[in-house]
Amino acid sequence: MYKKILAICTVLLLFLLVGCAATQTMISKRNLDVQTKMSNTVFLNPVEDSQKTVYIQVKNTSDKPNFHIDGKIKVSLESKGYKIVTSLNNAHYLLQANILQVGKVDPTAAERMFLGGYGSSIQAIGAGVAVGALAGGRPGGMLAGGLIGGIVDTVASAAVKDVTYTVITDLQISERSAKGTKIKQTDESELQQGTSSVSRQTSSFQAGWMKYQTRIMSTANKVNLDFKDAQSLLEDGLSNSIAGIF
Repeated sequence: MYKKILAICTVLLLFLLVGCAATQTMISKRNLDVQTKMSNTVFLNPVEDSQKTVYIQVKNTSDKPNFHIDGKIKVSLESKGYKIVTSLNNAHYLLQANILQVGKVDPTAAERMFLGGYGSSIQAIGAGVAVGALAGGRPGGMLAGGLIGGIVDTVASAAVKDVTYTVITDLQISERSAKGTKIKQTDESELQQGTSSVSRQTSSFQAGWMKYQTRIMSTANKVNLDFKDAQSLLEDGLSNSIAGIF
């Protein structure tokens, strides 16, 4: 009878602990949090209204081809007095963006993986072993406690997920140089040849553009977040961040 009471108390305690963790996640992550930040600041010199012309080229090499920012960038720039042109010859600025990655990242899972764990089940088994030891310290009790803890945590994790979506974008803005200005550009690249050799290429030429580069990361975080609920806000944040440079 005493062993049965201890077993019931152990199960109830595990449900309580895991339930509290799940509830805390639901409360703290109940609101959608969208953020965008740049790796480097880009400063563009002020220009006359006649030079506020931009040629836009946006590519998406991620596995989410329906993630679009072209139109929103155009609207944001036009609201700031810039004219979007379709001919590069008529542009004072060349805006090039490549969306590298769009996808889900679970920060909790990433942290557990960093610790060498295999996710929630390993941590739960560890907690279950401790509870099982209090119940008598015998191997059977510890193993049972660990297995129950793993099952409970797996069920709770399936119902409550702390979900983060990220968008990584490389951005290059080129500004046409003034007449008479000479800009020397040198490009260097390394090309992998098989598994043991590398081919290096270097080229130098006179360029007519000043170039500025940065990387942008946009994130959306919420409990049980679905990508369709975050996509529009991620697109807004990214396009506003890009347009904010001008």
